[in-house]
Amino acid sequence: MSNRLRLFWAGDHRRDGLLLGAAVGIFGITFGVLASASGLSAFKATAMSLLVFTGASQFAAVGTVSAGGEPLSALGTALLLAARNGVYSLSIAEILPTNRLKRLIAAQLVIDETAAMSEAQPVPEVSQEAFWVTGLSVYIFWNAGTLVGVMAGQVVGDPLSWGLDAAFPAGFLALLLPHLSDRKKRLAALLGAAIAVISIPILPQGLPVLAAAFGAAIAAAVGSKKRRKHHK
Repeated sequence: MSNRLRLFWAGDHRRDGLLLGAAVGIFGITFGVLASASGLSAFKATAMSLLVFTGASQFAAVGTVSAGGEPLSALGTALLLAARNGVYSLSIAEILPTNRLKRLIAAQLVIDETAAMSEAQPVPEVSQEAFWVTGLSVYIFWNAGTLVGVMAGQVVGDPLSWGLDAAFPAGFLALLLPHLSDRKKRLAALLGAAIAVISIPILPQGLPVLAAAFGAAIAAAVGSKKRRKHHK
């Protein structure tokens, strides 16, 4: 192994970002299989991963279409779920580039994984590097996984019989668990969960997730302000 490669892997955030991207690639395969089973062509499925690039929204859109929903309903649900990325961008705004072109590229990479990895780092410089390593890794592996999944869709058959529909929620939970060591983050997660449970029977599909995300984000923001005041 070269010295440069050793130095690269010496940073835990780099290694974790690449490994996270590889893990997300498995979910990309799941999405490709589900997209193929719902009747999406290989071109449409891969274009969605390249351009939309937010797993929860893509799964929601494909699920709505496969259940017989209207395209506009699928779009609306996907947009509602994708709105949480706007909240993430506010939380990591200080590490995003100021150059317009780089900022445009960075905007495409603001997702659950990059926000989580960035906020977990101790200093802004490391947070910025974690953002780019994780974002590019996830983007490459997610799209490669989608392509593999679409191609393998006909071989796998019914994805529900393999339990693939549970893969993405399980991965999202795995991403969430390391952040629950902090008391205030646990309270934010519990608030979001409570909002989701209460609103699911009342609100249309997609809105409970958005309401829960905003509730958790507000609770987390309040907790962060209190911590800053306490340190001052």
